[in-house]
Amino acid sequence: MNPRMATRKRETRETQIELTLNLDGTGKPDISTGVGFFDHMLELLTKHSLTDLTVKATGDLEVDDHHTVEDVGIVLGEALNEALGDRRGIKRYGFFLLPMDEAMARVALDLGGRPFLVYEIDHPGTHIKDFDLQLLEEFWRAFSTTAKLNLHIAQLYGRDVHHAHEAVFKAVARSLDMAKQLDPRIEGILPSSKNLI
Repeated sequence: MNPRMATRKRETRETQIELTLNLDGTGKPDISTGVGFFDHMLELLTKHSLTDLTVKATGDLEVDDHHTVEDVGIVLGEALNEALGDRRGIKRYGFFLLPMDEAMARVALDLGGRPFLVYEIDHPGTHIKDFDLQLLEEFWRAFSTTAKLNLHIAQLYGRDVHHAHEAVFKAVARSLDMAKQLDPRIEGILPSSKNLI
């Protein structure tokens, strides 16, 4: 089996990003974006999806975090799409219900090639320290679009805003781990009744 890995780069006037993703890793992160809370969330995504992820990003953080967060989502999605190849033999679907202390998140995703994002966050918090939590929706939208996946995120409840978003990242990670797994019963077969993804 060929390694399911990809390295992607993106350079714009706003960001410079180099990212490597190994779908069949052990959950090893090496992440530096200059945005502390975002780095923490990406580390959780890596650890709980059992991927290996290296991200080196610099951006115009003196303006705000928006370009860095969104562009990392773009590049991560591109890497996932490339690493999946033609998606033959994968389980395709993943879902998880994840508690984080008093918070709960529900995620379902489909690696079937049709990008879409549903994003419902119950927690009313807007910031963690100086990090604007609205940027996470932009991250997930960019990721789902370039990865060509259908992603439904529902953060159901929770009083602590950190726990609420941590639960989301972990639930996405567990869902992705389920969906990217190779199923020996359909080795070499596209997981689609259309025979096209």
